[in-house]
Order: sequence, then structure tokens, then C-alpha cells
Amino acid sequence: MKAQALFDVTGHVALVTGAASGLGLAFSEVMADNGARVVMVDSNPETLAKSVADLQSRGLAVEGAVADVSDHDALRRVVDEAAAKHGHLDAVFANAGMSAGPGYGSTPDGAIERTVQATFEKVLSVNLTGTFNTVQAAAPHMKRQRNGRIVITSSDAGVKGQPMCGYAYALTKAAIANLARQAALELAPFNVTVNAIAPGPFITNFAGGRTYADPTSRKLMEDRVPLHRFAKTTEIQGLALLLGSPASSFITGTIISIDGGSTAGG
Repeated sequence: MKAQALFDVTGHVALVTGAASGLGLAFSEVMADNGARVVMVDSNPETLAKSVADLQSRGLAVEGAVADVSDHDALRRVVDEAAAKHGHLDAVFANAGMSAGPGYGSTPDGAIERTVQATFEKVLSVNLTGTFNTVQAAAPHMKRQRNGRIVITSSDAGVKGQPMCGYAYALTKAAIANLARQAALELAPFNVTVNAIAPGPFITNFAGGRTYADPTSRKLMEDRVPLHRFAKTTEIQGLALLLGSPASSFITGTIISIDGGSTAGG
């Protein structure tokens, strides 16, 4: 079969959370570039509106919806409305997340005893509860149509210890990696696949761009990557398209690292 047919998502409906920038924007772009209609969800209305307009100016079929993934009812409404409007929901990227600040490998403030409880709970509400809310909202629609792709954004910090990342971030990214495994088992009889992507360091505005704007932090991160560099967001698009398309029909319950070799060395 030709690659064009394997990865063709023409007529598919995809929903991406955290879609206004960074990896979420990259996911939205690649799905739309290959024929999908994409519902871009984000909690920042101004950034979202700009990103939607930019993609629409290229003739891509995208639309925006404002919601905070940690707000169960608001997110459920957005997902239900997207499925009702378009008649089906073929791929969902549970991508929205936030940083927990630097880890103990970056600064003494990242030590476990200095973890701020309010920050810890906020990160859990977005990264863990928000991801669960997204999968939970998508599942009934995909079960009913007996088909679908769910892709969760974890992290290399969820696969191995990562001293550069804050505790709440590392813990939540590990938890949602296992959410992918758990949901994959339940949804497999409905022909719904669930997988997680575990990115290493990418050049985004995540954490306010702290990890690459600060030369010391960037050098520390790059030294941990065998390829000795940060990745561009376009470098995750091939994997995203694979997992969101018919090409991944027999891939489920996996956590796939895309990290320049960071996890290969343990």
C-alpha cells in the first residue's frame, strides 16, 4: 500500500487540546495538512484565535474551541459538540499540559522539600486530571462508532527520572503514560487505539521557554541528549500522524519515546 493511503486522514475529525502553540499546534497542523478537520482546543483564547487564523489562511480545515481541560464539564461540552457537529470523532490528542517549574537538577528550589503545594495541585489538575477528562470525554463517541485513535502526550520525564523537571510534572507524565496502557485494554474491543508519545526536549514556549532561553539550562539538557540538541516541533509530526491515522491500526497501549536517544541510556 502506498504511504499516501496509509496516512490519509481525509474527512477525519480530530480534536487536539493545548492546540494553540507548541506540540499541540504541530499536531493540529499535520493532521489538517493531511486532510483532517481539526478542532483546536485551548484555554488561551487570544493565542488560540491567532493560531486558528494562521492555519485557516493556508486553506486548512481548522476551528477553535476555548476550554480548560481541568474543567470536566466544559471540556465534555466541547468534545460532545465537536462530535455532534461533525457526526464522528476519529482522533483525539490529549496534549494540554503545564510545567511544574525546574527540577532539583536545575536549582535548589526544585528539591522535594521546596515543592509548593499549590503549584503541585495545579499541575495535577491540568496534566493528570485534564488528560483523564479528555480521554473520558472521547471514549463514548469512539466506542459507539467502534473506531478511533487517542494519543496522549507524556514525556521522557514520565519514562525515566529527569532531574531537570519538577516533581509534579514528572509524576503526572508517568501517570498518564499508564493511563494510555489502561485505556488501551478497555477500548481495544471497540477498535479504538490508545498510545502515548513521550517527547524529550523540544523548542516550544513551554515553561515560558525557560529550558532553552537560559544558556546554562539548555546546555544541561542538551548534554543529556545523545543527539546533543533540542528538537523542532516539526520533528514530532510524523509520529503524530502515524498514531492518528489508519497506519497505526495495530499499535495500541504503547509509550513511544521521541527524545534524541535520551531514554536509550537508561
